[in-house]
Amino acid sequence: MLKTVPPINRAGWPVIAVFAAVALAAAWVWQPLGWAGLVLTLWCAYFFRDPARVTPVRAGLVISPADGVIQSVGPGEAPIELKMEGPLNRISVFMNVFDVHVNRMPVAGRVEEVQYRPGKFFNASLDKASEHNERQSIRLITEGGERIGVVQIAGLVARRIKCDVGAGQEMRAGERFGLIRFGSRVDVYLPATIPAMVAPGQRAVAGETVIADFRAQEEPREGEVR
Repeated sequence: MLKTVPPINRAGWPVIAVFAAVALAAAWVWQPLGWAGLVLTLWCAYFFRDPARVTPVRAGLVISPADGVIQSVGPGEAPIELKMEGPLNRISVFMNVFDVHVNRMPVAGRVEEVQYRPGKFFNASLDKASEHNERQSIRLITEGGERIGVVQIAGLVARRIKCDVGAGQEMRAGERFGLIRFGSRVDVYLPATIPAMVAPGQRAVAGETVIADFRAQEEPREGEVR
């Protein structure tokens, strides 16, 4: 039974401890408040769960960096700090407060650039969030020389981005690199010639769902609700 319970990401323990302390204090003041605090503490532990994932490792595959819904697929201008010029294809994954928020690398490669940019906290599902919200931008280069951008974007509730990588670091596809607290979005920027293998509205699983393929020759995929 215990093996079916996913571990908790270590970044979550301090937050869970705060929730638990507040719950105990609330229970001392008024018992019903303590029960409400317990529910919130359990939810907090659930939020920071960090399940293992099985990552496809073939060269050329681009894997989803986040759990959530594919918010949009199409042309997009990368944040200026990524220094990625030319036409790009952007795939956005929106995470609600019930999704796993541990982010994973979409490709294997070397981190070339990591830049933090403060900003606002609009709803992460809005397109303007890519430009105006607080974000952490990462540019990687693969062994094949392809460059992609990964941008963690804070949302309306999320107020803290955690990124654990630095320039020059070698990463594997599916490897954990950070998280965003309490609802947010992750954008992936690819060359415009690389078709998306997912459609808006589709659910993606971090470290497992293939969202693009540098070797693909097919047209971008469309989705249909059934």
